[in-house]
Amino acid sequence: MKYRTISLLLVAIAVVGCNTSKKMNQNNYSLDSSTLSDGNNIENSKAELTEKDLKYLKQCLILAEDALMAGDEPFGSILVNQRDEVIATARNRVNEINVLAHPEIELAKWAAENLSEEERKNTTMYTSGEHCPMCATAHGWVKIGGLVYLHSSHQLGEWLKEFGVKDAPINFIPVEDLIKDADIKGPAKGDLIEDIKQLHKRYHQRK
Repeated sequence: MKYRTISLLLVAIAVVGCNTSKKMNQNNYSLDSSTLSDGNNIENSKAELTEKDLKYLKQCLILAEDALMAGDEPFGSILVNQRDEVIATARNRVNEINVLAHPEIELAKWAAENLSEEERKNTTMYTSGEHCPMCATAHGWVKIGGLVYLHSSHQLGEWLKEFGVKDAPINFIPVEDLIKDADIKGPAKGDLIEDIKQLHKRYHQRK
C-alpha cells in the first residue's frame, strides 16, 4: 500500500457530509429523485433504471433476503459482465465473519483477484443498497466500471429513524463523491423499494 505524506500546514479538511445511515414484484419502477440528504439532489444527472437493471436488482433482493434468513442485515450484491452474465454474487456475512464482511467488499476483492483491469472496467456491480464509504472506495480502487443500487444511504437512514434504530458509527457520503469515472445509477422506487425496506424492518424488529 502506498502512503502519501501530507503537510499539516497546507491542508484544511472540510467535510461536506450527509447525515444518513446505511438487493420482488413485477410493477413498474423508476428512479427516485429524493436520494441525498440535506436536500442535495443530483438524481437528474443519472440515467433511469432499465428493465435489465431491475432484473439484476431483484437478484440482489433475493440475496439480501438470504442474508436476513441467516440472521444478518439484508444486503446482497452481484457482478455482471459486458455479456450480461452474472459472474459473482455475495451477501452480508457480518454475523459470520466480522463487521467488514459487506458483500460489495467481497465482490471487489473477487474482481481484483479474478478479472483484468479491462474486464473490471466493463463490469457492473448491482447491490441492494448504496455503498458505505468503505465499499465505495474499494469499488473505486478496483476500478469496477458501473454501479446500480436499489436503495440509497439516505433512504436507509430515514427508515432506521422510523424503526427507532440508533445511527451508524460513521457518516455516509454519496458514492458520486468517492468514486471517479463510474457509471452510477439508483435508487429505484415503487414495490421493489418497499420490498427492501420491509427486509430491513424485519431485521431490526428481531433485535
